[in-house]
This record gives sequence, C-alpha cells and structure tokens, in this order.
Amino acid sequence: MLDDGLSPMAGGTDLLVPGRKAAGRGVALLEGLPGLDGVAMTAQGLRLGALASLAALERHPVIRERLPVLAQAIACLGSPLIRNMGTMGGNLVTASPAGDTLPALLVLEAVVELASRDGRRHLPVAEFLLGPGRTALGPGEIVAAVRIALPPPGASQHFEKVGRRDALAIAVASLAALIVRDEAGRVVEARLAVGSLAPTARRCPSAEAALPGRRLDREALLEAGRRIRDEISPKGDLRATAAYRREMAGRLPLRLLTLA
Repeated sequence: MLDDGLSPMAGGTDLLVPGRKAAGRGVALLEGLPGLDGVAMTAQGLRLGALASLAALERHPVIRERLPVLAQAIACLGSPLIRNMGTMGGNLVTASPAGDTLPALLVLEAVVELASRDGRRHLPVAEFLLGPGRTALGPGEIVAAVRIALPPPGASQHFEKVGRRDALAIAVASLAALIVRDEAGRVVEARLAVGSLAPTARRCPSAEAALPGRRLDREALLEAGRRIRDEISPKGDLRATAAYRREMAGRLPLRLLTLA
C-alpha cells in the first residue's frame, strides 16, 4: 500500500508537529483513497474508516447510541479543531499511552483492519498496541479501518478522565468501562481498561474478575479499584507523580456508581 520510507498522513495533527518525525522522510497523503472513510454497518457490527474524523464519529447517531463510551472518549480529546482534523486511524497509530480513544476501543474489543499490497489482515487493538508510539504495523501497511461488534443492548458504558484542566488536557489517568448486567442488576460481564497508567492503554483482568455476580455498588467498585492499583506500574512525569496516578486509578471505578 505504501512505499518504504513514506509516512502516511491523514489529519496531520501528529505528523505536522515540528520535530515529531524524522527529517527527510516523504509523506503519502491518504485522502481520497477508497474504503478509508465513513462509517458503515456490516453483518459483524460497525466499520469505522481510518480517515473518518473524530468529530464525525463523536456526532454519529449509531455511535452515540450503541458505543457511547467511544463518543464520550472522543468528546474529551483535545479541542474542536483537533477533533475536526484528527482521524480514527491517526489517533490509533500514534499509540500514545494517554490516548483517550484507546481504553474505549479496548473495552469494545475493537479490531484493527490493516491493508498493504499483499492484502488485508486483522488484529485486536490489544495486540496492535506494542508500546509508546509503537504498533504492529508492518512495512508498507496502513490502518484501513477499525471494526467493532455492537455490544448487547442495555450494556452500560462509561469513560472517565482525570487531567490538570477540563479541556485540552493530556490524561493523568483514564478509565473506560463496559458492564453487562442481568435482570436482577448483578454484573454478568465487566470490561475495564485504563490509560496513562502503563506503557500502553490496557485491560485490567483482575479488576474485571472482581465484579461478576455482584451489584455495581461502592464496595464492589472499591475492590475493582484496589485491583487496578495492583495491576499497574505508573510512571511519574511533569503532569503527575506515579503515586498520584496510582491513587487516581483506584478511585476512578467509583465514577461507575452513576451507572448503578
């Protein structure tokens, strides 16, 4: 799909930052390539084109209704200008540990569709993200789309972010959740993912295991928070100390009381 040495460019919100990319590399504009834009319903769920703008995705009625955790995460991202320029594929390929959409994509169990001259392959988001700024993209590959199976109707979803201000803030800690409950209100399935607390956004299997069979009450969520703290190894930086990040990680599940 791409010649070696070329950097693919969609919205350019990361690539055009001075000093962000190696000097002298050519750029391949992806705009206009077929099959990379828009949102389509398929037999398997939603296909989000890599060139779909974040703003368009946040406004999309099906995403707002069936994937609200993703719409909420996008609404927290950057500014209106960045959301209008930035794309789904670009936000994913940047692979920032603090990327707002990534925890949401993890709890939605999204799959990345990769394209090259040799064909297409699919990887779960958890396998696509390898580390800060590192992904499983192979030579000549681009992200073509993100595929998401629609969660069960009635599944509760929520995204929460802690930053140093209310807007234009890089996350100090973030949490995405998808909770399925039975008619009695007990948790059947819990998916929890965090951002800014590890080299990549990641699921928290131990915390997830604390919730099935229980109601979504304060005691259960405190236990999930304790398990999240045990699962992560945050680092300190200019935005927050490691200790503060760990403390916030343990408290974020309490925000899910709004779903109870």
